[in-house]
Amino acid sequence: MSSPIQLTAGICSRLNNSENDDEELFNSQPVVQFLSFKRVPPGGGASNMDRYRVIVSDGEHFLQSMLATQLNHLVEEEQILKHSIAVIEKFTCNLVQGKKLLIILALRVVQREAEKIGSPVGIQGRAGGSGPSVDTQAASPAAVTPAPAAVAPKPAPTAQPSRQQTQGSRGGRTAVYPIESLSPYQNHWTIKARVTNKSDIRTWSNQRGEGKLFNVTLMDESGEIRATAFNAAVDELYDRLQEGKAYYISKAKVNLAKKKFSNLSNEYELTLERNTEVEECPDDTDVPTVKFNFVPIAGLQDIAKDAVCDIVGVVKEVSDLSTITSKATNKELVKRELTVVDNSGFSVRVTLWGKQAEQYAAMDHPVIAIKGAKVGDFQGRSLSLLSSSSLHIDPDIPEAHHLRGWYDAAGSEQTYQSHTNATPGGGGVSFDRAEIRSLNEVKTSELGMSDRVDTFSSRATIMHIKSDNIAYPACPSQGCGKKVLQMGDSWRCEKCDKSYPKPEYRYIVPMAVADYSGQAWFQGFNEIGRVIFGMSADELVAIKENDDTKFNHVLENAIGTTYNFACRARQDNYNDQTRVRYGISRILPLDYHEEAAYLANLLLRSEWSR
Repeated sequence: MSSPIQLTAGICSRLNNSENDDEELFNSQPVVQFLSFKRVPPGGGASNMDRYRVIVSDGEHFLQSMLATQLNHLVEEEQILKHSIAVIEKFTCNLVQGKKLLIILALRVVQREAEKIGSPVGIQGRAGGSGPSVDTQAASPAAVTPAPAAVAPKPAPTAQPSRQQTQGSRGGRTAVYPIESLSPYQNHWTIKARVTNKSDIRTWSNQRGEGKLFNVTLMDESGEIRATAFNAAVDELYDRLQEGKAYYISKAKVNLAKKKFSNLSNEYELTLERNTEVEECPDDTDVPTVKFNFVPIAGLQDIAKDAVCDIVGVVKEVSDLSTITSKATNKELVKRELTVVDNSGFSVRVTLWGKQAEQYAAMDHPVIAIKGAKVGDFQGRSLSLLSSSSLHIDPDIPEAHHLRGWYDAAGSEQTYQSHTNATPGGGGVSFDRAEIRSLNEVKTSELGMSDRVDTFSSRATIMHIKSDNIAYPACPSQGCGKKVLQMGDSWRCEKCDKSYPKPEYRYIVPMAVADYSGQAWFQGFNEIGRVIFGMSADELVAIKENDDTKFNHVLENAIGTTYNFACRARQDNYNDQTRVRYGISRILPLDYHEEAAYLANLLLRSEWSR
């Protein structure tokens, strides 16, 4: 029978009385036992991630500790339990309200299920206080001896140095702390981090005066944090902090994060001051580069508007620089639009602003990775880069290499679906079955007669389709759709300033619809036509040009079909006459199972069921 695992004797006491320059202690890998776990919910307005407070024991004493958030899954997936024994491979200590708090950054489970070892008691705090009490009724006596060689802590691997180490070679500065462990309770710390994003210098002017600022995103292997410099610190640090390089940074102020200015999950942020020390790292091999959490372009429809996400894709098209005037500031803004595709079969429009738009000069369909793009709902789904977003062209990551090979082999010839037509109709107006209006009610309510656009839901049957001009020749560029003019053997788009060998036809479908109360004229565009006819406009135009009988048959099949419609009612003028146009935003074929379930639910809630 194998001998029981021994805990590292006296480690809790040593940690409680440790100093930041105890290199031997912080390079050790002690064996401890977990006595309890407590979930600490996120504070209001700060990080949205839970934390776990843990009590660790060496069999003689116990010590309060916190798990780094990247280890949360060990508790949530029950890889570690009460009384589990583990080797703490990386850690640091913070002094909080006079007591040492152990921060566990990495661990290796030695024994998942075990009996409690010893009868540990709290340690007298550095200021004379005692730690919290722990139930020891079920304690089983065990001698606490130094761990045998078989389970003795190993020194940290040289390729991955401990997260806390002295900096004697840097003039005796305080130890290097992981970003994850920073808090306002600390005054003396140094981080070793990479600048993954750097903003332009921005200025402001208000009643309190004028000023300027810039911010950077700093990252190490434990996490990310935003750092902002103001006024004089901008002059001191802007040119010194370069995107992509790693630095030792100390003497900055740790504050609660202002979440409206940051999309990072860290509950704290840094303020860089004139006396903040910044020193470039000669060796940054142990500092990771940007961490991505990629979402496929097809999956953008599942991400909420205004959320941020990371994507990787191939640039299929690039627009010229253009300017718009901001309604909020009345200033001109420079922008450039990219059409990005991936192997999910979808495309998305990405807008670059300011210097990013001006400096973008990549050619030949590069692979780009974007971190922290903001999701919009223009044309279904779109992306826009923020000042905190970062754009990486042809990054050296596996996902980019995979997409490069796929695009060169097959993707360049593929047709892509945009989120505009990812669902029947799109357009941002949803169908509400509980709010269906009859066509007569739509008219008598004078929807669309005011200056604003009104929306409504309706269920109606197609009675007639105008087929004279059922489609128009459009620009084939992704995201354009403007009408093109035939000039000899080519088709010219004035907006894109390009000529194409052939157009891409797009539907424009005026139709008379009716329900039990009356009739109205609806108008639908390309995505609506695809649903009604079950084919693209190119296919239907080809049929019309080659076979009138088949074309009429396609129209006859569409007439008499009932759909659920989500519409916009809007007033316009035509030949000096005011009229209301009903545009279809979304069209849904009837789902009779869903309709029956809705009606059954109405009956159950009605007086008839009582």
